Amino acid sequence: MNPFKILELESRFDLDLDAAEHRHRELSRALHPDRFVGRPASERRLALSRAIEVNEAWRTLRDPVRRAEALLNLHGIDSGETSSAKADPELLMEMMEQREALAETRASKDLPRLRDLSATMRDRQARVLDALTKAFSHDPQTALPVLAELRYVRRFLEEASALEDELL
Repeated sequence: MNPFKILELESRFDLDLDAAEHRHRELSRALHPDRFVGRPASERRLALSRAIEVNEAWRTLRDPVRRAEALLNLHGIDSGETSSAKADPELLMEMMEQREALAETRASKDLPRLRDLSATMRDRQARVLDALTKAFSHDPQTALPVLAELRYVRRFLEEASALEDELL
């Protein structure tokens, strides 16, 4: 599945997400089941199938990790977590230290510290997203290690968010 083609968008990492969402809504309205009442069953099934594709394409494109994976796949580059090149040892060490800080924050129930850690990681996420944009504009192969970093950052932020919910 090519989510860019389904939503009729240019295949690029730095998408205008507002325009992509608008396109998703237009297609969703055009494919809504109410528009196919009274039509033959084959047309209804086709519209439903297309609506499912449109929704999945939007879910893919609005998520930067999935969008990067889709772009890499379009370039014939395997982007799965298990098939990607090994992560940089320095990155692994740094992320392990961040996770230890998160564990300490959990143990001490230090909400201000948690918010500081999360803010730092959100800043890092913004830098990584910029790096992905640059990688895709030059050489998509160079996006693989950047995508790996984004995955680590995302996991950290998900855990931090869950911890914040727990502490509140």
